[in-house]
Amino acid sequence: MMTLTMCVVGSGIMAENISQGFEGITLLINSISTSAILIVIILTFRQISGAHFNPAVSLSFYIQNKLELLDFFRYVAAHITGGIVGIIFIHIMFDMNIFEFSSKYRDGLNIIFSEIVTSFLLVFIICMSQQKDDMTVALLVGLYIGAGYFFSSSTSFANPAITVARIFTDSYTGIHISNIAGFISAQLIGSYLATITYKYLKS
Repeated sequence: MMTLTMCVVGSGIMAENISQGFEGITLLINSISTSAILIVIILTFRQISGAHFNPAVSLSFYIQNKLELLDFFRYVAAHITGGIVGIIFIHIMFDMNIFEFSSKYRDGLNIIFSEIVTSFLLVFIICMSQQKDDMTVALLVGLYIGAGYFFSSSTSFANPAITVARIFTDSYTGIHISNIAGFISAQLIGSYLATITYKYLKS
């Protein structure tokens, strides 16, 4: 989770520094970097921890009875801790304050709806590909998130832990603390709906 957060936030900072104000280029750099690191870390860790890196995904596996309740809480704690450590490391790399509360508002019912849909699709894709090989899963998740940056108004956060971590960076990928409850609620709703849809189709 630390590595994922470092890539999401760090590539956003670097992209802003070199894009000369062209936000489309910034978003493109950010999305490509995130897609790439997702493929790398899923291939690296899927056989060790399942490569969740996301409480919404862990919630789905808990609902499917593939993750014990205690392990679910351990995963969530690890996700959040890793995300915050990733912010600290990136801020040190870019000579920024260790913590900066984000001033970037991401609000509106359309954005909340976007988070429900993008979280649903992410978790549904993961559920449907559980039996596939590591490379296939890594490519599916990485390419989907890369696309989600562009087709969704919320830029497809789709991850409660990284949403929390983004509070602490006043950079391109940050999110104001007042928007956190809406984002996380939307992500968990999307995860739950994806899981029950998958279980229905499987049955």
